[in-house]
Amino acid sequence: MSPEYGKTVGWELEQGRDFSKEFASDSAGIVLNESAVKLAGLNNPVGQTVKWEPGWREPSYYKIIGVVKDMVKGSPFKTTFPSVIFLGDGNWLFVRINTNTSIHEALSKIELGFKKVIPTLPFDYKFVDEEYGLKFAEEERIGKLATFFAILAIFISCMGLFGLASYVAERRTKEIGVRKVLGASVFNVWKLLSKDFITLVIISCFIATPLAWYFLHEWLQKYEYRTKMSWWVFAGAVGCALLITLLTISFQAIKAAIANPVKSLRME
Repeated sequence: MSPEYGKTVGWELEQGRDFSKEFASDSAGIVLNESAVKLAGLNNPVGQTVKWEPGWREPSYYKIIGVVKDMVKGSPFKTTFPSVIFLGDGNWLFVRINTNTSIHEALSKIELGFKKVIPTLPFDYKFVDEEYGLKFAEEERIGKLATFFAILAIFISCMGLFGLASYVAERRTKEIGVRKVLGASVFNVWKLLSKDFITLVIISCFIATPLAWYFLHEWLQKYEYRTKMSWWVFAGAVGCALLITLLTISFQAIKAAIANPVKSLRME
């Protein structure tokens, strides 16, 4: 690992400093992540000396020069493992591409430099964002399927609501006609037909919200890094359910409310 590694990957220093070419002593220096500091139980790690005994050679002594924040390097679903970073040669070359440079142009220049240093090996590369995205491929697939079936369920529910609202409006045609003759406004008739549906939706939300919170909470527990469930997410879901219900049944409710009461009573 070279002194430019930290700057390239963008790690964040918590204590101490990063590796630097200006300090020859950094060849015997190490940088720890937060998990390694916690595991070792070090209160003030920077400046302390660590003894490393590999077993197959004499022990070495390293000085801790910095501490960095934990980074997700392996599985994003597990706790970050303790890491000790040394200077030395590695099997991977990390390159940060200038955002103002095209990827094709940058890769061409990187390949030329690679061939000058290691002409016998094929030039192979991977993009960090793509590799990182693959870690969440299954979750993205589940999210897309959940979105599709949620939209399908909402559509089916709206069709059922629309049909039920049509049936209720037809069954209460005479009642609506009498109310209009007696002076009921369009808003009053709309409220009369919508009230029962809204009441049922509110009751269903009071039942579904605690269940949704419980199952989501249990599902999130399998992730080491997880978001917090805010109350406004559930409030927004309830609001959307009420809005969709009103939009679905309002067509039939308003249609029945503005109908000519004389024709309604004559039909009855």
